[in-house]
Amino acid sequence: MQKNRLLRMPKSVHPPIQRILKVIQKEVERIDRKLDKLVEAIPQWREQRDLPMSAKGLGRVVAYTLMSELPELGQLNRKQIAALVGVVPMNRDSGSYRGKRRVSGGRSKVRTVLYMSMWSSIQHDPKIKATYERLLAAGKPKKVKNGLPVHFLSRLMLGKSGIYCQLV
Repeated sequence: MQKNRLLRMPKSVHPPIQRILKVIQKEVERIDRKLDKLVEAIPQWREQRDLPMSAKGLGRVVAYTLMSELPELGQLNRKQIAALVGVVPMNRDSGSYRGKRRVSGGRSKVRTVLYMSMWSSIQHDPKIKATYERLLAAGKPKKVKNGLPVHFLSRLMLGKSGIYCQLV
């Protein structure tokens, strides 16, 4: 919010807004250090954090989001987790009517973080980049092109037993 305000306000009020931004940034860094220290203290959490971070294009935000927003990891299989996150196309069929498949519901925070990390993964991971380019070449709608790599990424990150898998 303060960054947006900084863009709209006259230059005469920029210094107080920049001070507020610095305080916010320092607080975020302090919280990040505290969170890292807590995760380091517990081996299971450390493993849950480190496995997604070993993939190209994925970082701490994805790892911590999965840890906090998906406590079901380790209890459900990867298809169930992908559905829980809301990256699986759902049927809109009734009788003889065949509607479009749509991605909806699920855990929006996890889906948003996966969506944003997808763009980084497209740039750094040849497997995901190839999937995305194949969808582009096939002329798929924008939502399909953007959603399927997220689905692919979430399924890659979740092993058959429902826990993080080692990423290639």
